[in-house]
Amino acid sequence: MKLIIAIVKDSDAFAVSDALVEKDFRVTRIASTGGFLRRGRVTLLIGVEENALDKVFSLIKENCNEPEHPGEHRAIAFVLPAEDFVQLG
Repeated sequence: MKLIIAIVKDSDAFAVSDALVEKDFRVTRIASTGGFLRRGRVTLLIGVEENALDKVFSLIKENCNEPEHPGEHRAIAFVLPAEDFVQLG
């Protein structure tokens, strides 16, 4: 299992998270700020099996607007190994 930490523009966050949830991916949203232009950002935490990484990246790219400024990206993603996944009830 992998944990994707994806950072997207706040204006793209609803479209991205809605698209991921529609395809049965679970997403946790965290508001954040940073980067070169100090624009509003949203950090998405997405737990997925390794074979679903490309699908998640495609959904993120498809649902983010084109960058407005030079050096800006649609999204930034970090992929970390996740040894365990536990739901506490």
